[in-house]
Amino acid sequence: MTLPMVVSDPSLPAHVTIWEVGPRDGLQNESAVIDTATKIELIDRLADAGLGIVEATSFVRPDRVPQLADAREVMAGIARRDGVRYPALVPNMRGLESALDAEVTDIAIFASATETFAERNLGRGYDAQWEMFAPVVARARAEGLRVRGYLSMCFGDPWEGAVPAEQVVAAVTRMRDLGCDAISLGDTIGVATAGQVADLVRRLVAADVPVREIGVHFHDTYGQALANTLAALREGVTTVDASAGGLGGCPYAKAATGNLATEDLVYMLDGLGISHGVDLDALVSTSRWLETRLGRPSPSRVVRARTPSEDV
Repeated sequence: MTLPMVVSDPSLPAHVTIWEVGPRDGLQNESAVIDTATKIELIDRLADAGLGIVEATSFVRPDRVPQLADAREVMAGIARRDGVRYPALVPNMRGLESALDAEVTDIAIFASATETFAERNLGRGYDAQWEMFAPVVARARAEGLRVRGYLSMCFGDPWEGAVPAEQVVAAVTRMRDLGCDAISLGDTIGVATAGQVADLVRRLVAADVPVREIGVHFHDTYGQALANTLAALREGVTTVDASAGGLGGCPYAKAATGNLATEDLVYMLDGLGISHGVDLDALVSTSRWLETRLGRPSPSRVVRARTPSEDV
């Protein structure tokens, strides 16, 4: 298979951690219910491909996200590999209790940088969301769990428009004050551009947020996900969220299209000489296998480029 020419850039990080969100964020917006066995096999395949973090599921109310109603069965069925982390998203204390019962070691909470999306996604306002998450994070930390904070609408909101950078910085500060040890900046509707990304990361660092705690989560609505990722890397960010095959969206933001494809990210990192630990061939094979389960081709450019012409 074609490999990129490697031209290293010493100004970029030597290693990037890929936070694979396909089994959770990638599948949650699928209209047809995916069977539990397929989800388990997907997670196992991704771990076998070298991904060190595979976000497995979410302990949410089944009526909110029916696709993830089998969270307990998924966590019980995966073959947990040594050295691989399997985070789960939790919305509240009930979700945390379920995650603890499932022996989850990493959780994530999801908040909004804007009032409107907090109300639509969480059923409560911007300030009230922190009150909901405070006991969840405190209990998780007391149990020895790592806690990540997803912050949605960091670059634009379909109801409120452009989101001021200082508003995002204030929200990140509140998440860190709760006890989150890492923050993922979400471009939920995929409207960010590279300059905007670089500016926000610089503002966060100036506000004493360590760059090692910052991750980025881009959607590719306007085809900017890779460009935005490179902009973040140039500012020292070393954690990038991606979804195998470019799956994903957001059930409560209809403008959100697929996530940055993990294959496309890996190909770019390979070309830059940045290590990541992922076997691209195994990853492409996994996404092509998933195509047969979903009944449609992957939007990933790399998966399409590496699909034999007779299969297209």
